[in-house]
Amino acid sequence: MSEATINDPSAIKIKRALISVSDKDGIEDFARTLQKHGVEILSTGGTAKILSQAGIPVTEVSEHTGSPEIMEGRVKTLHPKIHGGILAKRDNSDHIKAMEDNDIQSIDMVVINLYPFVETVHSGAGFAECIENIDIGGPAMIRAAAKNHDFVTIITDPQDYTRVLEDMDANNGGVTQKTRQKLAFTAFSLTSTYDSSIAGWFATQTEEEPPRRVSFSGTLKQELRYGENPHQNAALYLVDDSLRPGAARATQVQGKELSYNNLNDTDAAFELVSEFEEPTVAIIKHANPCGVATDSDILNAYKKSLLCDQTSAFGGIIALNRTLTADIATAIITRFVEVIIAPSIDAEAIEILKKKNKIRVLTTGEMPKTSQKRRMVTCIAGGLLVQNRDNSLFDKDALTTVTDREPTKKEMDDMLFAFCVSKHVKSNAIVYAKDNATVGIGAGQMSRIDSSRIAAWKAEEAAKNAGWDQPLTRGSVVASDAFFPFADGLIAAADAGVTAIIQPGGSIRDQEVIDAANERGLAMVFTGMRHFKH
Repeated sequence: MSEATINDPSAIKIKRALISVSDKDGIEDFARTLQKHGVEILSTGGTAKILSQAGIPVTEVSEHTGSPEIMEGRVKTLHPKIHGGILAKRDNSDHIKAMEDNDIQSIDMVVINLYPFVETVHSGAGFAECIENIDIGGPAMIRAAAKNHDFVTIITDPQDYTRVLEDMDANNGGVTQKTRQKLAFTAFSLTSTYDSSIAGWFATQTEEEPPRRVSFSGTLKQELRYGENPHQNAALYLVDDSLRPGAARATQVQGKELSYNNLNDTDAAFELVSEFEEPTVAIIKHANPCGVATDSDILNAYKKSLLCDQTSAFGGIIALNRTLTADIATAIITRFVEVIIAPSIDAEAIEILKKKNKIRVLTTGEMPKTSQKRRMVTCIAGGLLVQNRDNSLFDKDALTTVTDREPTKKEMDDMLFAFCVSKHVKSNAIVYAKDNATVGIGAGQMSRIDSSRIAAWKAEEAAKNAGWDQPLTRGSVVASDAFFPFADGLIAAADAGVTAIIQPGGSIRDQEVIDAANERGLAMVFTGMRHFKH
């Protein structure tokens, strides 16, 4: 290839490359192409062995430096002939002289990815093994090469091999300044997220709460069409230190591209059904449930969940904690649905859903563990609000009946179901339930009385539309995510036909609320734990 083929004068010709990768994907083909460009290759350990076996000439780093690997490989690239070759400014006479005086040869390209620390943690490895998978030499070389990107090409992701080779083909074996700069950004992003994952893991080991400093990292999964509104840019990032099954990591079986709002609502739906061991279905609209039900049969759970608010369910998100079967698929496609998410889906159900191929269908492979500790982050101007996930409910033995009448077993079962659902309803949250299914939901109101009334009103409208004699709230129970500050919210629920109430308690007017329940012959229990969700 002649010098006349150089298209960009900023291109730096690659004469020597250091390759040491944990992710071997595509490395043989990449190294073989470097060889064709006349690039000398330095390498270490497993990478050197793979390249040599592929017939690619390789110089071991220990041979290049004249120093053996020591301390079980902990020290092998931490050497002046490596870091001097990477960090030297090629246009600085003092740097050039130092290279000559110390027999240091330039390294023009560094191809590195890091020890699989996160994967090691998620494998259940012990503390010592996790520590050994903290890379030292790799981040040091990456940062050195990225800092000196004016002269050095740093590659940390196999996805960038093609971009670099295209540059080299167009520029007589050289890489352009624009490409080197983009690769440097990618490199610093990698080292920062890698350290963030290590710091996050250490926080769980030391149980320092709250940590003095906190960082979060993610890897881009996809760019979204827009955010909550068309004028907002948005993207989906996968949290680097979490493999939690859910909307973010789900496999899309069919359907249109997922939007920001789709993902937000789908996450809310799947997290809700993960609370239940029994077959459960939740229908979500704008991050609030409009119907939730459990049943021994998952198809019946879907049908019961739909009865709560069929109007709001139009265009909603459906989440299941069981396999999506052909029967459920047949029932679902009779309505307009945006997204369906389940741990798995039958082959027959996939064929049925193809009839409505715009429906987004997601599978997660498994259900998340509700007990798993997670940090929840909310952005405010100039700061982050960080809290532990609300993965508690209450101690059943700590429930206190505060009224003259004890709840029946059926009332108690329905109350426990309703209170669990209330965790996933925006405050102020009121949930009416009967037979382990929601029959009225009031969400996000500024006063609790309004939530009580709206939930009852929606139940009445549902009854009228279905031609029922009376709303399903008759003979139901009601759950409140926080205490009733006045008796009016309870009275509104009583007027709707409830027979029992579950709430945290703790108001200075608790006795007033208890008296109102006793006057109406209602049973009421206090949980001692509230579940605000904003």
